Amino acid sequence: MKENEHLLIVDGMALLFRSFYATAVTGQFMINSKGMPTNGVQGYIKHLLTAVEKIQPTHIAVCWDMDGNTFRNDLFPDYKSNREAPPVELIPQFDLAKKATDFFQLPNIGVEGFEADDCIGTIAKREHPKKVTILSGDRDLLQLLDEHIDVMLLKKGYGNYAFYTYERFYEEYGVTPQQFIDVKALMGDPSDGYPGVKGIGEKTALKLIQQFGSIEGILENFSLLSPSQKKKIEEDLDMLFLSRKLATIHCDAPINWNKEQARWEPFLDSIMECIEQFEFKTLKPLLLRWNVHKSAGLLSNER
Repeated sequence: MKENEHLLIVDGMALLFRSFYATAVTGQFMINSKGMPTNGVQGYIKHLLTAVEKIQPTHIAVCWDMDGNTFRNDLFPDYKSNREAPPVELIPQFDLAKKATDFFQLPNIGVEGFEADDCIGTIAKREHPKKVTILSGDRDLLQLLDEHIDVMLLKKGYGNYAFYTYERFYEEYGVTPQQFIDVKALMGDPSDGYPGVKGIGEKTALKLIQQFGSIEGILENFSLLSPSQKKKIEEDLDMLFLSRKLATIHCDAPINWNKEQARWEPFLDSIMECIEQFEFKTLKPLLLRWNVHKSAGLLSNER
């Protein structure tokens, strides 16, 4: 990437799920005339366009989970097995979201056997040393932070973010983003279905990594732990190392993508066609604002 280029990598699945449940709780599925629920996709697009207005990227890529198991299921068959099947109103919106992304002339990226997080990490690290921003609601992606990669975590509403740089993360957690993997290994992740070390939560996990630096550092200084901590770690030592493998984002997914296909151009005619075809009524006011911005030259990627 050229010196002034800025890549926005979007966690499509995280945005879609968040948007769906934000309105599904009140039964607002925004069903169009074809009987298709659209609430998740409309929210996904709104989050995407709002972030574009915020950071003005020159390139955008959208990453997705694929159907089927991943290498993490091969390591641990119970990985994410605790998750319920998606609601019937959400299922057709997976393909619809990708179709909408196609109208935006942005690449949909996913690799069988890998998760969206792995695709995000692979692209982000591949573009070093240029500027990369990751948009998601998933704290797991904070492990990717470095001097070139920032993470925007969605907060309630649109346009509200917890904006993390490497420095802010270290100030807040007292460990590096890479050390956060070992924190996750110790505390586990109930949403992903792996337990880590039973009885060790985030507070204790952070304290141990702050003090000893890594899992290996903890084991090298095992005599300094409390009797309770020793017992818990000894009983779950194998799961501790397995949990670290599960928590680690793999930045070597076999992705074949052309960066220039991710160059952002505000093709408003194509975007408007998408909105009309799928009846994304809530997005029309946003597009009207974009037309004003385009006239003022605010959305050009030639910066």
